Amino acid sequence: MEALIFDSHAHYDDSAFDSDREELLTLLPQKGVCHVINAGASLKGSAASIALAEKYPYFHAAAGVHPEDAGNLPADWIEQLGRFLDHPKVVAVGEIGLDYHYEDACPREVQQQVFEAQLRLARERDLPVIVHDREAHGDTMALLRKYRPRGVVHCFSGSAEMAREVVALGMYVGLGGVVTFKNAKHPLEVAAAVPLERILNETDAPYMAPVPFRGKRCDSTMIPWSAAKIGEIKGVSAQEVLAQGCRNAAALFGIAL
Repeated sequence: MEALIFDSHAHYDDSAFDSDREELLTLLPQKGVCHVINAGASLKGSAASIALAEKYPYFHAAAGVHPEDAGNLPADWIEQLGRFLDHPKVVAVGEIGLDYHYEDACPREVQQQVFEAQLRLARERDLPVIVHDREAHGDTMALLRKYRPRGVVHCFSGSAEMAREVVALGMYVGLGGVVTFKNAKHPLEVAAAVPLERILNETDAPYMAPVPFRGKRCDSTMIPWSAAKIGEIKGVSAQEVLAQGCRNAAALFGIAL
């Protein structure tokens, strides 16, 4: 199989992979996976992502603080994050953003401050961002309009209209297993509305496994199932979705194919 699977968003540092991480990650290239962006969701997760990127040549890291981890940061967190961004295999600031679903984890105002600080840092470093947006569409878009970063809104959950605005800002839309879910209405509308040249393929592994694997641990080899669904909507083959997604991610993250 030609190596065309570029997983633009995964969390292989997650404890779900503790039992067989090395075995799995050693085999992924043999199963068509050409590149993986492992997204840090905390300072600890960012360090773990960098460690994986150092160990596996096809791995790249993103370093950032997820909104659920924004409420308990050390005073020098932005300096720590800046040092992570100096690493040659760090290609983005992420996973950053807003999540109002679990508001108890961190107040909205704190989430917004931490997100904005990381958007500023990405601009200073001329790095793309990987944005998490859950039930926070209005505030997310307000900050994206303000800073106009390069990047992707991953696991996109907004409307087709919002997706069009994200694309108009010059960003990409990340789509994964959710497009295969039985009651997925908005993701299918988004897949139809967004040009293929602006879609990134992703897993959010170990989460969001596509049908027929729903409920199981997700990994990068499952991307062809979501690519097939996107291709069905677009009237193109799954291979074309994978190939274009590979080119898109390489362009955004500055990775040679």
